[in-house]
Amino acid sequence: MRLDAHQHFWALDRGDYGWLTSDLKPIYRDFGPDDLTPFLEQFGIEGTILVQAAPTVAETRYMLDLANENDFIKGVVGWVDFEAAEAPDQIADLAGNPKLVGLRPMIQDIEDPDWMLRPDLVPAYQALIEHDLVFDALTLPQHLPNLLKIADRHPDMRIVVDHGSKPHIADGRMNGWAEDMAAIARETSALCKLSGLVTEAGSDWTTETLRPYVAHLLDTLGPHRLIWGSDWPVCTLACSYEDWIGITDELLRDLDEVERQAVLGGNAERVYLKRAD
Repeated sequence: MRLDAHQHFWALDRGDYGWLTSDLKPIYRDFGPDDLTPFLEQFGIEGTILVQAAPTVAETRYMLDLANENDFIKGVVGWVDFEAAEAPDQIADLAGNPKLVGLRPMIQDIEDPDWMLRPDLVPAYQALIEHDLVFDALTLPQHLPNLLKIADRHPDMRIVVDHGSKPHIADGRMNGWAEDMAAIARETSALCKLSGLVTEAGSDWTTETLRPYVAHLLDTLGPHRLIWGSDWPVCTLACSYEDWIGITDELLRDLDEVERQAVLGGNAERVYLKRAD
């Protein structure tokens, strides 16, 4: 199965996408299943993981409704307020829908860089483990040392790092990020999404701009711990869906067929969809 393990839908009238403003004109409109389906059919993508774009439980329920109505949505990564005393109960309630496969706090937007380490989040982490949900880590490079600590404290929690933890591609920087991602690879069982890199690459990027970052992820994590995703429609701020397909085909060209299939679907199926089954 080829899967797009990171895509979004939104309806602006819902009113809870605080980051999505008219300044982001190319994506400042509704995006729904009918917009994505032609790409899935064109490129033989059999299913997707729909990922939260708003920090509300209401949006998670909206996504679960979409998943129940559209068979190609194989799983949903939603949101719960990890700080709330009722977080474990909310997680248990949402997990009653088998299409819920993970949760994602919007860590990149949280002012406190040590937020992940707060002791009041432990019940939420424990609930993730209890209900066999993935912790999707929407982190920036500066968060990786704390993510390593969380992985050590909760070794049974399944972790997927979104967007390669958004390295500083536009500045051409790898120091710090490279070492910390290598530590994540070496000391944890976390996986990482090969997604969202083009929007970190600046306006004059090329495939070669991305190559050293993808090569580092392949060298450290290996093809059996990388998960392909489009980050559509956010990716369209920098490239089309078709372009991202071509770029990643080129960047994965040296892999053998088994390794390619792992990155392009097998790893996502193993990590996300075992619960949905």
